[in-house]
Amino acid sequence: MKIHRLREDFADFLESLEANGKALILMSLLTIMVMAVITMAVFFLSVKGKEEVMVPNVVGKELSAALLEMQVKELYPKLQLKYSNFVDDKGTVLEQSPPAGSIVKAGRRINLVVSRGAVIDTVKDYVGQKIDSVKLDLQSLFTGYTRPLIVLDENFSYEFNEQEEGTILWQDPAPDTKISDPIVLKVGLSKGSQYDKVKIPSLENLSLNDTLLVMNRTKLLYDFSFRTPEQDEGIGRVVSQLPVGDTYVNAYSRVSVVFAFPEDMEENGLIYGVFKETLQEFPYAVELKLEAILPEGDRYSLVQFYHLGGNVSIPYAVARGTELVLSISNKEVVRFLVD
Repeated sequence: MKIHRLREDFADFLESLEANGKALILMSLLTIMVMAVITMAVFFLSVKGKEEVMVPNVVGKELSAALLEMQVKELYPKLQLKYSNFVDDKGTVLEQSPPAGSIVKAGRRINLVVSRGAVIDTVKDYVGQKIDSVKLDLQSLFTGYTRPLIVLDENFSYEFNEQEEGTILWQDPAPDTKISDPIVLKVGLSKGSQYDKVKIPSLENLSLNDTLLVMNRTKLLYDFSFRTPEQDEGIGRVVSQLPVGDTYVNAYSRVSVVFAFPEDMEENGLIYGVFKETLQEFPYAVELKLEAILPEGDRYSLVQFYHLGGNVSIPYAVARGTELVLSISNKEVVRFLVD
């Protein structure tokens, strides 16, 4: 009896569940959605957006002071170090990004460029170095500087010395002098030995290229000229010189050399001639270089040698349309088109 009654109650429950199931499911879904909306609302209400702040101006300030100002504004610096023009601004902020006055959110990173000071803070020891290499060193050291820390005074003083010409004998300020402001570097240079003697090489019958090689190896000043060949004289070869070879003269004495060049100045596709230029006179020998730029654009060196300036002459045999370029201590001074 009890079992039968239990069966009837269970059957009634199933019928009731079946009749109200859809409503129950809808009610459950609605409850879940309401809970989700309430949860999201509580989350967004509890999370407050980051405060907007104005970027302070820290350019020109010490890094420590700049960091404190950043910290007050809840801004975070990103540092970049670079050399600057002045010794005294080491540790100073040179640039900032975003710029002062910008409105950003707290927590933003601000880029700061901080000075490492000058690239050097003491005077180097230049005694014993060649003046040309020191010029290049100073030029490369302060490239881009509005005010170079070391300026070379080119009113050099000269004296005879056993050191090679152009060698620095003394300097002022002395090595290791601290640099606080831009300085003018004065130096004294060697003119070479007053009694330096050189043996004149015998050039007769040498080819043009061999003569250029000799120029590169001797402390002599050559004055080149030319004439048409006579009898069995070879084209492009030395036919005479004065003083003659194997005699001794003072260093950088002048030697006259005559070549035999073709009558129309052209032979086997080459144009013969003598490149001539008048330069200022130098108190010591400087490096000269003559280069050739071919019509196709290829470039090569014809000769490198030391010279005291004044009248300079260099023989050549190159293709028509070649451009000759003369440089003094790697600085171009003149160009000449062979045509």
